Amino acid sequence: MDRRDVSEVTIRPAVVEDQEAIARLWGELVAYHHQRDAALPAAAYHGAERYARRVIQRLDDPYTRALVAELDGQVVGFVLGMVVDLMADIFDQQPTGFLADIYVDETCRHRGIGRALVTALVAWFREHGLRAYEWQVAACNPDGLAFWRAMGGREVMLRMRASIEDEER
Repeated sequence: MDRRDVSEVTIRPAVVEDQEAIARLWGELVAYHHQRDAALPAAAYHGAERYARRVIQRLDDPYTRALVAELDGQVVGFVLGMVVDLMADIFDQQPTGFLADIYVDETCRHRGIGRALVTALVAWFREHGLRAYEWQVAACNPDGLAFWRAMGGREVMLRMRASIEDEER
């Protein structure tokens, strides 16, 4: 795809007909992360199809929002967000938005599509009265880290991992 202006991209709510494109993009997202760090999980057999089916099943959920970026009739990106209220009975915390997944086709990056997807999702969060949103980004993804910092993100918690080795060395 050529590098056209983001104004030629349409951001819209996902519909049932987007299921195949969402599966493809999610599969690329998982492969992208797994290639950078083998400790990040690969997609299970038919995992992408199951993921997309679950997204489509939640299209009418008032606490979930799936958006796609469309260019020339092709879905070239998606974002999935939801309203979360983490253990309200033990934490004094307001509900927040959670951006679960975002991916833009590699050939369409650096054109503002990711920013447009996030901006549209944040508008939806705002409509729900939310004052903050969170996400996770792979530590091995410098482009993702740069993107999120450019979007105003800052580290709040770091998720860490250690291998558990056999006790008998």
